Amino acid sequence: QVQLVESGGGLVQAGGSLRLSCTGSGITFSANALAWYRQPPGKLRELVALISSGSSTNYADSVKGRFTISRDNAKNTFYLQMNSLEPEDTAVYFCSARAGLRWYWGQGTQVTVSS
Repeated sequence: QVQLVESGGGLVQAGGSLRLSCTGSGITFSANALAWYRQPPGKLRELVALISSGSSTNYADSVKGRFTISRDNAKNTFYLQMNSLEPEDTAVYFCSARAGLRWYWGQGTQVTVSS
């Protein structure tokens, strides 16, 4: 059974930083694409960052230069380092991992950025 667990969310002031973590069980992260999504209040879920099995990365334009996705295959964990946070980054953040043709999801972690 695949399970993804996020951690690291919280309340931070604008300009601050947070690091989200996603740890997996029942799935080997090193062989798969991994991603972070977010869902702001009242809006649709959107892709924030993606890292391929070969560690190439892609980012939403709104977070380029501020967020960094990375992976630690030895820990079966991947991360989203978020710097220079803005109130517009307030959302529930979800990690996601692909295995075969299916994407699996974590339960989400709240990030709130105060102005």
